[in-house]
Amino acid sequence: MPKVYRRFSLEFKRSALSRLASGEAVADLAREFGMHRQLLYEWMEAARENRLGRRRGRPGRLEALAHEASVGETDDLALARRRIAELERKVGQQTVELDFFRGALRRIEASRPANDGLGVTGSSPRSGR
Repeated sequence: MPKVYRRFSLEFKRSALSRLASGEAVADLAREFGMHRQLLYEWMEAARENRLGRRRGRPGRLEALAHEASVGETDDLALARRRIAELERKVGQQTVELDFFRGALRRIEASRPANDGLGVTGSSPRSGR
């Protein structure tokens, strides 16, 4: 039987943590909620580090920009530098893709039979399917 993963809302996590803070036992709460008690300990650690409501993994682009704005990096020069870096990454990716497609086009053109000049266009060989 596959494992079922549940998602808990931030409000639920906060209410569970407040019950723990009031003195309820971790084991009793875990049994009541039908979860492993380690999850409650992870929530306590996350709350201590002020990351209880955050997603796992890298933050999305909008989250990262919002975080940077809240930290105080809102000056125009820093924003312009970030935008330039983003555009340079995009140009680099497009250059790689363009080189790939140029090479593929060269291979296709090399595999075509030469045009004999009688008005017949050359075609690529059959695929053999």
